[in-house]
Amino acid sequence: MPFILLLQREILLSFRHASDTVGTILFFILTATLFPLALGPEPQKLQQIAPAILWVCALLAALLPMERIYQQDYEDGSLDQFFLLGISPSTLAFTKMTGHWLCTGIPLLCASIPLTILYNLPISILPIFIISLSLGTACQSLVGGMTNSIALGAKKNSFLLPLLTFPLLTPVLIFGTMLIDAKLNNLAFLPNLQLLGACFAIALPFCPLAAGAGLRLAIE
Repeated sequence: MPFILLLQREILLSFRHASDTVGTILFFILTATLFPLALGPEPQKLQQIAPAILWVCALLAALLPMERIYQQDYEDGSLDQFFLLGISPSTLAFTKMTGHWLCTGIPLLCASIPLTILYNLPISILPIFIISLSLGTACQSLVGGMTNSIALGAKKNSFLLPLLTFPLLTPVLIFGTMLIDAKLNNLAFLPNLQLLGACFAIALPFCPLAAGAGLRLAIE
């Protein structure tokens, strides 16, 4: 029950700060469209670089609102109140991560669909692309929520967050781009999908627990 109530709160807060979501989507679209303009309208070249560009742009865009995932509650004392009410720090962290993915990951997935057409990707690849990017953005929300709890309270949080997050997301980026490349070239893509799923399966239980410990340390 606390999870549902906290998740509703996160979604309402996201609606109140809708400019963050809009800015994230615009950043994703603008950065992803700059590459075709710079490289020229060569369908084969665009198709080859599309997986890497779309994945990198999506992960970068999803990181933009991550800096504030705990910050407001930390500054106004809400985190202390949650802990005094007996809410588990890991439950609170998982709620924040879930809210981030629902309010950032899903809009990014929707925005990525027209971009696949821009990069001349075949329609047949769209289902596996959506599945892979769903897992990738979910991993980003989990890992970013964990690293942000560690950097919470630091004076240079905006510098520490990408420094801590991107090295941990490197395997996710590699498996995700290799998965799309394999599908494009009619190669076996299931091994990369399984590896990407394994990254998510590892992050799902571990990141909320680690983030809960980080929040507890930040409050103390």
